[in-house]
Amino acid sequence: MHARVQYPESIEPLVQFIEETPRSEILDRTLEKLRAGQDIETLLTASALAVTRSSDLPPGHHGGPLHPVAGLYPIWQLVQRLQGEDKFLPVLQHVALANKHVHDPVTAPFSLLEYDAIDADGIAQSKAEFLAGDGQGTMAKGTGLEGAKEAFMKAVSRGETNKADHLFLWIWDNMSPNEAFDLLMSVAIPKNGLDDHYFMYPATCWRALETFIDKQYLKVLMRPVVRYVTRFPTTRSYPEIDRLIEEHGLLGRILRQRTGDDETPAIGRLGEAIRDCDDFNEIPKMMAQALVDGLSMEGAGEALSIGAAGLFMRSLTGNPMDVHLHTSVNIRRWLLKLDGLSMNSKLYILLTWHMGPEIKSTQFRMEPAGAQPDMEAIAALPHRSQAELLDAVKQSIYNQPATDWSQVSNLGRMRAVPEVKDTINLSTQYMNLGYDPKAFMDMLGQIVCHDNFTEMHSFKHHNAVVEEYYATREPWRWMHLVCGAQAAAVSFGKNMEIFEEALELMHAA
Repeated sequence: MHARVQYPESIEPLVQFIEETPRSEILDRTLEKLRAGQDIETLLTASALAVTRSSDLPPGHHGGPLHPVAGLYPIWQLVQRLQGEDKFLPVLQHVALANKHVHDPVTAPFSLLEYDAIDADGIAQSKAEFLAGDGQGTMAKGTGLEGAKEAFMKAVSRGETNKADHLFLWIWDNMSPNEAFDLLMSVAIPKNGLDDHYFMYPATCWRALETFIDKQYLKVLMRPVVRYVTRFPTTRSYPEIDRLIEEHGLLGRILRQRTGDDETPAIGRLGEAIRDCDDFNEIPKMMAQALVDGLSMEGAGEALSIGAAGLFMRSLTGNPMDVHLHTSVNIRRWLLKLDGLSMNSKLYILLTWHMGPEIKSTQFRMEPAGAQPDMEAIAALPHRSQAELLDAVKQSIYNQPATDWSQVSNLGRMRAVPEVKDTINLSTQYMNLGYDPKAFMDMLGQIVCHDNFTEMHSFKHHNAVVEEYYATREPWRWMHLVCGAQAAAVSFGKNMEIFEEALELMHAA
């Protein structure tokens, strides 16, 4: 019989701790470890490994390893920005979520099993056999590799997730990691049109692996990703996008990659055109033309980010998990700089941002262009010092009306309450007065730690707006931080059980 995946002895006990600790004890026992000096990066890695090994992927996208793994990089980044024991709060949120899914009857009991990789002919290559080679992925090349890639794509077309898992274990050992990732993304990017998470899960997992997660865990963390991306016997094609690429000759052109100060006017024009767009199907047309006119790939990504921020502010959504406009553009900009992704993948990254259902639906619940933020209302606000205005923004978030859940039948149809505009207006005033953006980020970072309703969405959005602020030039970067406050106002108070228990434990000591 197959045994479950085993981890190195250096981390296995910590993984088992997260898997086996009862939900009622996980916070206080994790806090004990953190106060005793447990390394945070190792604990986050163990949390991801636990939820990967011991929770299944449900038919939808909530539950299992998807959101905990997607939240790894944002949690890690937020820890760097917090001070003292505040650093523990996002880590406790992550461990609690992983532990929850390990014990949830929707996703557990489950064990990720250890089994052999197979090639296109179904011939197994065990880990021992791979290590008996040079251990660098050079045991098989040429037709064997091409055959494995073809077999993987056939498994995708049939929804054969288990076979795809076997095959991709072999592919990891016989291709460079970036080439293998590009192959996986050639399936994931088009499937974004079925669900935003088909794109987000592999991309965010890869970012964690590229930044702070030890590469020895690459194959095991990517196994559920492969299974998720390849499930269901369906792919998604975009003839309209293919026509744009072909008509503009984008694959045959030498496209500028890096941006510069000379692109500022063009980036602004494109970003503002996207911001004011009412029909999202026009966005890839504008993007393709801008590339033809000489805009760099990075510049196009920045313009998309400016447009996404403007559209987010126009959005009337009250669903705290509707943050993909920002999180998706943020990870796309990161991917555009990644070595190993094909030009076709990078063009699709730019031209299909609007295709995700959670993004595309936004166009049906927006304020008119130019209506948000309300500059007249902002001009009428009393002048406050930086400290006073920062506190006013914070209180506007804390004092949002409580949600009457008896009136909510569909989370996706929730609309923001009018009081959210108070937060937007105060935040815009803060930016207009040129007050310290870092103080604003720190305030939002503390607020986001309250949330355990959105399965890491609030953490991902917070990190996205911070990164996009620094990656966007003047005079448009301010919008990202206003969007961060807007999202905080929408999500605050929905469920703060983990935060409140953690705070009680921390103050009781």
